[in-house]
Amino acid sequence: MNGGGARVIESPQNARMKLWTALGETRGIRKHGAFLLAGRKTVPEALKRHGDQFSAVLAAKEADIAALKAPAALERFVLSRALFETLDINGTGFPLLVGRVPEMPAADFSKAPKGLELVCALGDPANLGAVLRSAAAFGARRVVLMEAAAHPFHPKALRAAANAQFELQFLKGPGWPALNHGAGPMAALDGGGEDIGTFRWPPDIRLVLGEEGLGLPAGLNVRRLGIPTTGAVESLNATVAASLALQAHFEAMRKG
Repeated sequence: MNGGGARVIESPQNARMKLWTALGETRGIRKHGAFLLAGRKTVPEALKRHGDQFSAVLAAKEADIAALKAPAALERFVLSRALFETLDINGTGFPLLVGRVPEMPAADFSKAPKGLELVCALGDPANLGAVLRSAAAFGARRVVLMEAAAHPFHPKALRAAANAQFELQFLKGPGWPALNHGAGPMAALDGGGEDIGTFRWPPDIRLVLGEEGLGLPAGLNVRRLGIPTTGAVESLNATVAASLALQAHFEAMRKG
């Protein structure tokens, strides 16, 4: 430990370094219940608004930690340049935060949704992150992650979501058949569904997003909504379609 209180780590064999390295993949995030947050804008913002979700700050220079004005409760670590660059996969050069993955209780579809609840099976972490950003922007506060969904605290999801994760509650979804016995209104995005522009959005509803490329499972008993287009392209990207649906519900609620 140096005079400023930060611990210095220079070996890739250090136990903490091995743990942080594992957080670049979903397996490591699940095993350790932790994640790394990067970004010149997202790191200071997350510390300011959600500081209690972090346990440590990592940097290549102690001066960078001091400039961040991190809370005293956070552990401080100064890594050798090579080690820091191994963890700083986005090349930000800015301090990284070690966060704790929040508890994700099991979703209970037998209970009606409260507000807009997103049920999501997007497997690409970047796409999931983009949808989470839209979900937070348009008022969906609960996100049910089905088995095929990417981890919301994967580095790519964190980068795409721009801190949206900290505004949302995550639940673990059961198998798809449970939706057929769920309570309350439910709608799913489907290219062949009814025109979303004529749909009367209820305040409380589950919006279901299937897997990229695969869509919704056969036999799923939900109201299917489609987004009309010119037909110049075969279909919309899942994140774009989801954002349009989330915004449509938001506008309907805003107009009353």
